[in-house]
Amino acid sequence: QVQLVESGGGSVQAGGSLTLSCTASGFSYKPSCWGWFRERPGKDPEGVAVISRGGNSTYYAASVKGRFTISQDNDENQMYLQMNSLKPDDTAMYYCAADGPFKTCDPAISVRFAPGFGSRGQGTQVTVSS
Repeated sequence: QVQLVESGGGSVQAGGSLTLSCTASGFSYKPSCWGWFRERPGKDPEGVAVISRGGNSTYYAASVKGRFTISQDNDENQMYLQMNSLKPDDTAMYYCAADGPFKTCDPAISVRFAPGFGSRGQGTQVTVSS
């Protein structure tokens, strides 16, 4: 049974940092695309960052580029989202997600589809106060 479990959410002040973690288990194959997306109140789900299998390629939404970093352990069972310079507008439920297997993963194309990836976790809340 595929399972993605997020951790690391919390409350911080603007300008602060958080690191989200995602632990994957139960996959009978290696997903091609891994990513994070968020759901903010009153807004559509937004793909935040995607990393291709093996970590060779990443892509970020314009809203977080330069502030967030996605990474993955070599065994591909752990994925992370380092979030720096957090803003109140980053307040959201954050989900990790995985998709595939595909022949390739182009994060620049896949990031907008992250909310619809085949597997997703239950989410972790991030609240940024001003």
